[in-house]
Amino acid sequence: MRFPAAGLLLLVVLGFGSFGAFVRAQAPTTTASPPPATKAAKAPVSWDADMLRFDEEDRASPPPTSPIVFTGSSSIRRWDVLLQDFPKHRVLNRGFGGSQLSDLRKHFDRAILRYNPRQVAIYSGSNDIDAGKSVESVVDDLKAIVGRIHQELPKTRVLYISNALNPARWAQRDKVIAANKAIAEFLARDPRDAYVDVTAAMLGEDGQPKPEIFVADRLHMNRKGYELWIPLIEPLLVAP
Repeated sequence: MRFPAAGLLLLVVLGFGSFGAFVRAQAPTTTASPPPATKAAKAPVSWDADMLRFDEEDRASPPPTSPIVFTGSSSIRRWDVLLQDFPKHRVLNRGFGGSQLSDLRKHFDRAILRYNPRQVAIYSGSNDIDAGKSVESVVDDLKAIVGRIHQELPKTRVLYISNALNPARWAQRDKVIAANKAIAEFLARDPRDAYVDVTAAMLGEDGQPKPEIFVADRLHMNRKGYELWIPLIEPLLVAP
């Protein structure tokens, strides 16, 4: 069959058009991926309310002269019968729950210095590890706090209560143990400093945390837990 030249040209054009449509139909369709969502930076925690609470407590009941200041995170903050547990000593609870050593370092004057304590008992560091800080960072913050105590209060003793191993943060135990070891070695250099290991008393024969000494969150201790701490801490407190 013969086609006029004009007709042949039209068929060629239509053929290319159909082939182009076929190629477009077979090509995978791609859509631009949305940019990854950026995590909103966490706002720094303010402990101003806790510092104001200390002010109010001081006004309501003036703190004792040269007390033993217990400070640090929630295990101290929740120790609401501290006075009854250490009746031979003038103790003062200045814990603020959820805090890290860096927070204690920031609020050193209001949580420690202004009381001119004869001893400072510190329980803090596990929240730092839970926040992803390195062992070195935890130890450095403690060194800075102890350094200020000895610089500004040369006669004041320091007692560090080891970071506990608990069921809720059992996966972090290697870092906790490493931090405790490094802190104990650091404190051993100065006779004014002491370290008390509470971890062994909190573990059962199976090497796991004793479940009966924790509240429902498996992080904080109940009364049974504090009763394990008392005989370990009391001999290391400085007498009036």
